[in-house]
Amino acid sequence: MTAYTPAELFASTAPYYAKYRPGYDENLYTLLAERFGLDGTQRVLDLGTGTGVLALPLAAMVDTVIAVDPEPGMITEGKELAAERGITNIDWRQGDSTTLMRMDIGPVLLTVMGAAFHWMDRVQVLRDLDELILPGGAVVLASGGAPGELEPAPWLDVVTEVRTRYLGPERRAGSSTYSHPKERHQDILARSPFSEVETARWDRTLVRNIDEVIGWVFSLSYSSPAQLGDQKDAFERDLRQALTKFQPDGKFEEIIRTEALIGTRP
Repeated sequence: MTAYTPAELFASTAPYYAKYRPGYDENLYTLLAERFGLDGTQRVLDLGTGTGVLALPLAAMVDTVIAVDPEPGMITEGKELAAERGITNIDWRQGDSTTLMRMDIGPVLLTVMGAAFHWMDRVQVLRDLDELILPGGAVVLASGGAPGELEPAPWLDVVTEVRTRYLGPERRAGSSTYSHPKERHQDILARSPFSEVETARWDRTLVRNIDEVIGWVFSLSYSSPAQLGDQKDAFERDLRQALTKFQPDGKFEEIIRTEALIGTRP
């Protein structure tokens, strides 16, 4: 496997990620609060935090969130969002799953991870987390669900067509290409110390305008400004034109899923 550097993948997406990613359903946080008795006294690790999509809402429920990400730009954006919201109990740290055991994280009740989990050595990460997570704690994997589970919005085909024209048919990952892991997260968890797995899902309808769609496209590592380079402006022009032709009213509707896999020890 080709090694990907965080700088290649995510540096240019950070401002778009912070502004245009839809985030997870509020029911996720309600479930975690009720399931684990979050009452403002706990410590939680958000590994691969990005701009704090999970860390920022969780901060209102716990004493401390340790938010770890390899990309300084993501951390900068996350800190700015926290400051805007008056959130002061997030401990932002640069690092990743390979540096986790050298970061003096300390015991945590929960470790939450979003899409970053699929970039990690998942088996090793779960072994390491077994040393950090307190008895009664859990690993929580939040995502948009497995690829292909929801019928994609028709306008996504327009995005794919324009992106393919500029970047080719494969999803780009830094200087290489990306393939979704073949083994499901559920199966990795089932063989880990956190082998009792619960699944919860919530669907909601999101309506974006054309600027929000384009911002979301630039937030993706496989269509980031860095991937597009000096073609970024031309790509944006062509994408805007194609989307406007497809959806003249400028309303781009999509069903968004939040899926939570909660792994606990037997």
